[in-house]
Amino acid sequence: MKKLLKNPNVSRKFGIVASLLALMLIFTMLTNKFLSVSNFLNILQQAAINLCVAVGMTFVIITGGIDLSVGSVMALSGMIIAKIMDGGMTPAVAVLIGLAAGVLLGGLNGLMIAKMKLQPFLVTLGTMSAYRGITLIISDGLPVRGFSSAYVNFMNSLNGLIPLPIIISLILAFAALIVLRYFKFGQYLFALGGNEEATRLSGINTAKMKIMTYAFSGFCSALAAVIFLGRLGAADPQAGNGYEMNAIAAAAIGGASLAGGKGSIVGTIIGCLILQTLNNGLTLLNVQSFYQTFAIGVIVLIATMIDRYSSK
Repeated sequence: MKKLLKNPNVSRKFGIVASLLALMLIFTMLTNKFLSVSNFLNILQQAAINLCVAVGMTFVIITGGIDLSVGSVMALSGMIIAKIMDGGMTPAVAVLIGLAAGVLLGGLNGLMIAKMKLQPFLVTLGTMSAYRGITLIISDGLPVRGFSSAYVNFMNSLNGLIPLPIIISLILAFAALIVLRYFKFGQYLFALGGNEEATRLSGINTAKMKIMTYAFSGFCSALAAVIFLGRLGAADPQAGNGYEMNAIAAAAIGGASLAGGKGSIVGTIIGCLILQTLNNGLTLLNVQSFYQTFAIGVIVLIATMIDRYSSK
C-alpha cells in the first residue's frame, strides 16, 4: 500500500477522489437538497456532456496540443443535426451526419496543425470563432426547436435507473481508456507528447496521429452535441460557450499535463465529477454563476501548480 501511494500517479488519483468526497460531504452538510438520487442523476447527466468533450480534450493534451474549438464544434454539429431533423430526416441519419461533421471539423484543425506546422492554440482559436460564426449564419442566430419529439424522448429515457446520456458518455470514456492503455495508438500518443522529434525519428507518422487525434476530439464534441440536443430539446447557436475551459479543467484536474505526455481518462472522469458537483452545489446554495466561473479558473490554476510541483 505504501509503495502504491509513493507512485505520483496513484497518489494523485487518491487525492482527487478524496477531494470529490470532501466536496460532496461539504454540500451535504450545507443543503439537504444535495443528498438525493434525483440530484445525483442530475449531476451525472450534466457531467456526461462535459465528459464527452473532456475525453477528446485529454487525447489532444496528451499530444502536447490544445483544442479551443470544442465548444464551437459542439454548437455547429448540434445545429446541423437539428436542421436536418427539422427538414424531415430521420434522427439516426441526422445524428450520423452530425458526428461526421464533428470528425471533419476536428480533422481540419489537425490538418492545419500537422501539415502547415501551425500552433494548436492559434489554429483552434481561429476555428473557434469561424465555426461559431458558421453556426450563427446557418441559424440566423436563433435556436431551432421542435425538430423531433421522438428523439428528445429517447435521449431522456431511463434504462433501469441509468439515463441514456450517462451510458453514452461512459461507453466513450471506457473505449478511450482501452485505446490509451492497450493499443499502440495510445502508446504513440504519450510518446508524441513526450518527445515529438524522437517519435518521428522512430518511424511513427506523427502528422497522421495529430490529424486523427483532433478528428477524435471533433467526434467527441459532436457526441456531446447529441446529448445536449436531447437534454435541451433545442439547438442553441450559443451552445458550448466556455466548454473548452471545463474540458481543459477536467483533464488538468485528472492529471493531464499541458506540456504533453501525461493524461488519464479515469482522472478526467473524476475531474468532470468534481466540476459538476461544484456547480451543482453552488447552484443549490443560490450562489451566482460568476462565482462558479471564478472557482473553475482557480481550480485550473491549482491543478497546473500541482502538475508543475509533481514534475519537479
